[in-house]
Amino acid sequence: MSERSIKLTSFGYLHLDQDAEGRPVPPQADRIEDVRDRLRDPAAARDILDLDGLNPRVQDVVLATPGARELLDNLTAYAQLPAGPRHIAIGCAGGRHRASGLTELLARNLREQGLGVEVEHLHVHLPRVLNTPTG
Repeated sequence: MSERSIKLTSFGYLHLDQDAEGRPVPPQADRIEDVRDRLRDPAAARDILDLDGLNPRVQDVVLATPGARELLDNLTAYAQLPAGPRHIAIGCAGGRHRASGLTELLARNLREQGLGVEVEHLHVHLPRVLNTPTG
């Protein structure tokens, strides 16, 4: 196993604290990937509604989303750069499906490549966000 390791964090933008201008403040990381507009929300698939991204069924739905495989490949390649990142954070609206599922898939890819991986899911345990703030 490689001596190098990377931390992966999933989070939900709707659960973050806000700055003085009312913008969500994501975790500190070398790369923050916002998948809210890049990947369709898999929560629309009723059979996974009450599951989270730690569940392989949710991961399969996330991976089948248009653009997900390309994003996963890009993140995997980025994490393996010689002077690569120490921390990648992936965020979606609530942090339960897209972000956590993609984070788990990325962690698996990186472990298969010999990297040490630490995974942190900030909001996966929280209830689904049903109402989004207006404004």
